[in-house]
Amino acid sequence: MAKKTSSNIVHEYFSKDLEGDRILVKVNPITFFGSEIVIGKDGKVEFREMEFDSEIFDDLKEDGFEKANPLEFNLIISGLL
Repeated sequence: MAKKTSSNIVHEYFSKDLEGDRILVKVNPITFFGSEIVIGKDGKVEFREMEFDSEIFDDLKEDGFEKANPLEFNLIISGLL
């Protein structure tokens, strides 16, 4: 049986384009901790750790976020994109 660690959690990813900025969000569906990346129209990248509440998925949907591919998020975090 697999050991239950944070690496066994499948995070959920969302994105939204807003006034020239791109916002990417990663959410741990168990703990509701995650991260947000904002890529400005000038190319500046801002990263911050976030703590969400249990209604985060409804909030993201209401705010117009769509499910996203984790590849883009992880390439940006690693500095490859």
